[in-house]
Amino acid sequence: MDILCCPMDKHDLDLDAAEREDGEIMAGELVCTECGETYPIEDGIPNLLPPDMREDAPA
Repeated sequence: MDILCCPMDKHDLDLDAAEREDGEIMAGELVCTECGETYPIEDGIPNLLPPDMREDAPA
């Protein structure tokens, strides 16, 4: 978490963990402390693509 930042404005991200497994975060979201943009975490992998690129990206 110390090295992750919002790709839009480079501010810090807050973690909202919805599911944990063996100490790992499996689902939830990262929320920018400045702009409020959210980035989903699915299967333990954060999707830090800008919002307009998320639908077009392959899973």
